Amino acid sequence: MQHLKFLDYVDAVSRCGSIRAAAEQLHVAASAVNRRIQDLERELGTPIFERRPRGVRLTAAGELFVSYARRRAADLAHVRSEIEALRGLRRGHVAMAGSQALASAFLPQAIVDFQKPHPGVSFDIKILDREKAVQSVLDFEVDLALVFNPPATSGLRVLAQVQQPTCAIMAPDHPLAGRASVRLKDCLKYPHALPDRSLSGRSVLDDMLDKSSVKPDAMVVSNSFELMRGFARESGGISFQIGLGVDAGTVAVPINERNLPTGRLVLMALRGRVLPVASALFSEYVAERLLALNQNRE
Repeated sequence: MQHLKFLDYVDAVSRCGSIRAAAEQLHVAASAVNRRIQDLERELGTPIFERRPRGVRLTAAGELFVSYARRRAADLAHVRSEIEALRGLRRGHVAMAGSQALASAFLPQAIVDFQKPHPGVSFDIKILDREKAVQSVLDFEVDLALVFNPPATSGLRVLAQVQQPTCAIMAPDHPLAGRASVRLKDCLKYPHALPDRSLSGRSVLDDMLDKSSVKPDAMVVSNSFELMRGFARESGGISFQIGLGVDAGTVAVPINERNLPTGRLVLMALRGRVLPVASALFSEYVAERLLALNQNRE
């Protein structure tokens, strides 16, 4: 397996854009990383990195080699997971990217419940915006991505998807908290926080607001759902996101508007890739959990 370390060196340098930064990440000497890359370039007969005054950049040949290196690393992870499967999945690892709205409740709960029958499975969860989450799957950084309204991207396969309505998020003692649903105009009477346009939920809200005669006067605009929920809780006001993002200190009340657009929560993996056993099992578990939540809502 020693030769695979050299592939890791190339991959790390390509991600960091710097031999020194990659060496620090790998906990090896920068000279060792540079020497291995030079050996590889001599063997290939062409540079794979363009040396620049501040760091390095992949050449066209380097792009091809890094793609190969990542495929090899993914294949090795799959073989290791199959070996673990022979041992009854006593160990395993899941690498996943998820939307910010899922970080406070849905993903932690899913992980804890999954680990009860599989206590040896560990997780590496990256909370990313939808574009970066999709790219992390394409770059073999993660096995799975669970994101809200992902961009259309070739090369990915959908493992599961559910419709997610936008909800008003508020404290449990809020005057609207006991309702089965609320109108947007009722929500905007209270102090409210809106997601900024870097978050996919904002486009759903904008479609809704364009059709409303009442216009928002947001006291807070943020790219943090945690901050917006905190503002709603502390101010006696309201924030907006999908219901799966509710934590213990808030409640979600669906917004009931005619022609209200709904978003899609999508679980994805790389098309053509055989997932490691732990990731495959967790994807099945998450898909079943999403389906059950959807059925309960209906």
